[in-house]
Amino acid sequence: MTAAAIFAVIIFVVMFIMIVLDKIERQYVTLGCGLLTIIVVFGICMRSGEAIWETLAVKSFATTDFWYQVTESESKGINWATIIFIAGMMVMVEGMARAGFFRWLCLKIAYLVKCRTVPIFITFMIMSAVLSMFIDSITVIMFLSAVTIELAHLLNFNPVPMILSEIFCANLGGSATMCGDPPNIIVGTSLGFSFFDFLSNTGVAAGICLVVCVLYFYIVFKKELVSNNKGAAVDMSKLPKPKDAIKSKKDFIISSVIFGIAVILLVTHSVTHLTVATIGLFIAIITLISSGRTSLELIKKVDYKTVLFFIGLFIVVSGLEETGILVLIADFIKNISNGNAMIMVAIIIWVSAAASAFVDNIPFAATMVPVIQSLSSAAGVNISTLAWSLSLGTDIGGSATPIGASANVVGTSVSAKNGHPITWGKYCAKLAPATVIVLAISTVYVFVRYL
Repeated sequence: MTAAAIFAVIIFVVMFIMIVLDKIERQYVTLGCGLLTIIVVFGICMRSGEAIWETLAVKSFATTDFWYQVTESESKGINWATIIFIAGMMVMVEGMARAGFFRWLCLKIAYLVKCRTVPIFITFMIMSAVLSMFIDSITVIMFLSAVTIELAHLLNFNPVPMILSEIFCANLGGSATMCGDPPNIIVGTSLGFSFFDFLSNTGVAAGICLVVCVLYFYIVFKKELVSNNKGAAVDMSKLPKPKDAIKSKKDFIISSVIFGIAVILLVTHSVTHLTVATIGLFIAIITLISSGRTSLELIKKVDYKTVLFFIGLFIVVSGLEETGILVLIADFIKNISNGNAMIMVAIIIWVSAAASAFVDNIPFAATMVPVIQSLSSAAGVNISTLAWSLSLGTDIGGSATPIGASANVVGTSVSAKNGHPITWGKYCAKLAPATVIVLAISTVYVFVRYL
């Protein structure tokens, strides 16, 4: 192993440990490690200006394929398409939140089921999964958990079972589409998969698992829900009306239309050949234009920490790729599986899930994409099969622990702040078994459908 490869591994491991310890904000960790990769690995050890240039990938902005892609092209270095898309969707979501869209939707559904606890429990789980197919799961859980607690106080039920179920379904729903979860965006943009590719593959698995999950959580939490509800009639006049959540009818309509446009563009981008970078930028622009004087507020609310986190992360992973470490990992998996596609898929799903339960699944997915590319070439296994395995493993595995995914952290934090703390024991006792069940179903699904 060369000096460049050794330093690339050391930097990557240090980055991972620091992210897990969470002592320093993660964007500073990845940016610092990214800078070290450029200076030490590419500059001092490799003395390669070309490697630095390829990693920064600035020239990609000037290529037609970056904005309008007819044929698949290889993605190396900083995946700017992913970053632009995520930033654009953040702007759109902030516009929807400002218009009161999420709170209106939650209250509207609660009224449709006459504010009965068990129907709310089931519909909110389904809504969590569906919304997370199109909107970042962090945003979905942030608003859904807040409304759940509000309804719990008004209807006198324990919100913890609902919040736990919503968290799990949000992560599951995110696995169904390319824009549902950051790992999927990384996989999709790196390997040239479309929104419909994900929907017709991981989406089918997520749909099957959602039915099982609804039944599982209903059985697990039924006693708590029924005992708290007590079958008492609800005085609907005392509850907040859905229309009260709408701060501006005009803004509400506009944000809903923009959301619809985003969904249509994502669903049809394999036909229109517009890349996710183009779609993200377009959605951000029309959201800002429609917001008028408040557009600056939306720009300020964009999560720039996450954007910077991605930039640093891609640089560090590029260090592993340029020094050949990822090829070695692929060869290791190939040798363990002895070329058996089933063993290979099982390793990818379960190792991805185990890693994502304790560390951020975003850097893991970014690391594994070039690994499965090498594995596909070396072992002759279809790259799409490995891609769906990686997506399912990373997206679902994060549900097993309170720190496995950002949505978990947000949901448990909102619950604790409102007087309903969720311990590790409580969380893992209910969601870890659900994670194992869904992973088992996903593994069988991949075996039956693709192997």
